[in-house]
Amino acid sequence: MKTKYGHLSYCTNIHQGDDWISHFEALKENFPLIKSNVSPHNAMGIGLRLSNRASLELSETEKLAEFKDWLKQEQAYVFTMNGFPYGEFHHGIVKDKVHRPDWTAPERYEYTKRIFSLLATLLPDNMEGGISTSPLSYRHWYKDETALKEATIHSTEHILKVVEHLVKLHKSTGKILHLDIEPEPDGLLETGREFIDWYENYLLPIGKDYLGKQLNYTPAEAEEVIKRHVQLCYDVCHFALGYENHSTVVQELHKKGIQVGKIQISAALKATIPAEETLRNAVMDEFKMYNESTYLHQVIARKTDGEIIRYRDLPEAFADAHHPQVEEWRAHFHVPIFAEDFGRLESTQSDIVEVLKLQKSVNFTQHLEVETYTWEVLPNPLKLPLRESIERELLWVKKELN
Repeated sequence: MKTKYGHLSYCTNIHQGDDWISHFEALKENFPLIKSNVSPHNAMGIGLRLSNRASLELSETEKLAEFKDWLKQEQAYVFTMNGFPYGEFHHGIVKDKVHRPDWTAPERYEYTKRIFSLLATLLPDNMEGGISTSPLSYRHWYKDETALKEATIHSTEHILKVVEHLVKLHKSTGKILHLDIEPEPDGLLETGREFIDWYENYLLPIGKDYLGKQLNYTPAEAEEVIKRHVQLCYDVCHFALGYENHSTVVQELHKKGIQVGKIQISAALKATIPAEETLRNAVMDEFKMYNESTYLHQVIARKTDGEIIRYRDLPEAFADAHHPQVEEWRAHFHVPIFAEDFGRLESTQSDIVEVLKLQKSVNFTQHLEVETYTWEVLPNPLKLPLRESIERELLWVKKELN
């Protein structure tokens, strides 16, 4: 829905399914009821997630026409998409496979190019559209700094092919579309700092050369189109995990002319780690309730001197649970954003409040997307009916914005 501070919706990666029929059935079952309670009198946007398989199927003329008719009938529109998970996202063990194929692979480029073509068709006129994507790759697949650098360069080259595609779509449709890179723990890009450094040290210099050769752009023209078509996906959960200063990141992006394509409104788990052993064990027991096998749940611990320790998943963190200098844990587990108190644990909801205040102050993006996808794997006491959960999250955000 259109708010004073941007288009607000939820990401449909919350729904199961790998093919277009499953995606569409989930939308038809849930979206009209959610809209009737959240935005009954105005059109409401959709944050559409398409797997690779679903994108191939939706590209068929009849299916795309049927979907566009349904959007019109339901007073709905697509303004942002999630192009991070390529395949199945809910069943089986996802873990680091969520990054496959990464941006070193041509399959990632082809998939992203395809869903941008779909978005160009679905996006209403006079509205910009964005697709969030992975932080290039998963860093623990690479054995040393040389391998990491090679993967970064190769990934950047594929992203620039997408930029070339977006330039052509802009010329043919007049629509501005942007690829929104989403830093996350253990990605090749984990933090705001790493994203900005990659943008300045890899994307812009490689891009100026590439677009100069491919499109005959001057360096200044190339920089302009790169900054139009490659932006940041500001996932609040991920930035909170790294104890990042949101105001500092947003200010630096603005200063450098790098745009934020969308805010993904999400919350992580956190807890102060007591020094006393019994209390510490009680906190760990509560974290163990979230130790499930589908997704990666990286933990970032902060020591008393301010340094941080990164663990690849909860089991590795549990193995170091009695580190004497650790005072806080933050765990990559998306929890309901409308709650802050989880017993001995808390959420990073206060980070969402801070980012939304920044948005109200400087309006640094036009896309706001709630992204809690873990309802299936939450501990039973936290599970609520799916539509009720989505509605509560959207209404909570609306209240914060107002």
